[in-house]
Amino acid sequence: MMKSAEFDGDVVIAGGGLAGMTLALAMDQAGLSVALVDALEIEDQLAPSFDGRASALAYTSWRMFEALGVAEYLKPHTQRIEHILVCDGRPYGGDKPGGPGPNTLHFDRREISEGDDGEPLGWMAENRHSRFALIQAIKARPGIKVFAPARAERHEKRGDGVDLFLEDGRYLSGQLLVACDGKFSRRRQQEGIRTAGWQYGQKGLVATVRHAEPHKGVAYEYFLPSGPFAILPLPDNRASLVWTEPNAIADALKDAPEAVFQEELENRFGDFLGDVRPEGPRFAYPLGLRYAERFCEERVAFVGDAARGIHPLAGQGFNLGIRDAAALAEVVGEARRVGLDIGALITLRRYEEWRKFDSAMLAAGTDVFNRLFSNDIEPIRQLRGLGLSLVNKIGPARRFFMRQAGGETGDPPRLLKGQRLDAA
Repeated sequence: MMKSAEFDGDVVIAGGGLAGMTLALAMDQAGLSVALVDALEIEDQLAPSFDGRASALAYTSWRMFEALGVAEYLKPHTQRIEHILVCDGRPYGGDKPGGPGPNTLHFDRREISEGDDGEPLGWMAENRHSRFALIQAIKARPGIKVFAPARAERHEKRGDGVDLFLEDGRYLSGQLLVACDGKFSRRRQQEGIRTAGWQYGQKGLVATVRHAEPHKGVAYEYFLPSGPFAILPLPDNRASLVWTEPNAIADALKDAPEAVFQEELENRFGDFLGDVRPEGPRFAYPLGLRYAERFCEERVAFVGDAARGIHPLAGQGFNLGIRDAAALAEVVGEARRVGLDIGALITLRRYEEWRKFDSAMLAAGTDVFNRLFSNDIEPIRQLRGLGLSLVNKIGPARRFFMRQAGGETGDPPRLLKGQRLDAA
């Protein structure tokens, strides 16, 4: 006789990373009982050595964090993004970028949000601070049951529900299982869902630097022959770098002596923010594109990197997971209110249809941009520079791209508009 479930409720979430915790809060606010499972102790993920990345939260993602009670814990550790400057290659023709040059596309948040206190284009936050804020919000919601460390082994469907079995012999029952377990999702593999994609032969070298001059909330994206080089503003005259290089070079830079790394850093960063010095550890992450053929099956849905993983050049990876969470929580919450089965395929198809087009367009766009800009072929460089200059002169195009990156185009879920799911 099988022992009773450790949890018997509505939604079981496999994966307690950023997307999984965000989804748990959204589902809880929609009135659903939630179990959150992760292989690691949740609070172990707060150490600076665990993940050196920082994420740009789009302004609609920030609205959702405000609606979920996350922003109050995160805001002291964030930096507003007021401008984004996209520049092709070496803008002044030299080895050091030195700041924006003639072939530059300038996004100014005042074009879509007027006033000194208007919404920024986004908010930069180190992932460890985002995790801390999400954990604090989860602790304040007794309806969310956290099982960590606990490793998921397999899941089994039954007529009106699904069971997630853990390696230690326990199991959790729900009407819906949501996989937030990353690009190598074991839940997706068990469902037999194929993925399309490829590796870029590149790694994203991630490091934090301190510079002498204030960044004034400006994010920079240089397109160098080896790949994008992003300078993303952080509080206290710091910046997070996402430095794309071929695998071997990225690995060498990650482990290079301080003096060597400093020289290579200055060659790419330039001196427009004064002296620049690295702080803390360096990390290197393989880059690729991975897209699932389906975002749901009967009783199972896929969110975040379990649904798709994209190149980080647009800074949209975490934002896509947030938008998934907003859409799925709204769909499932509405189904519950009208008495529908929250795990039925007909219910989950609404989520898939809502999220697939946006995901496909962004995945394709980042792939094309990376391939187009990660080379030094002179005719292509000239066309790229011309394209950036032309878009920069067309106000409606600039504003469309800002709203698209912000997640405001199309039909955004309620949470992305800042509307709570438990509001009347």
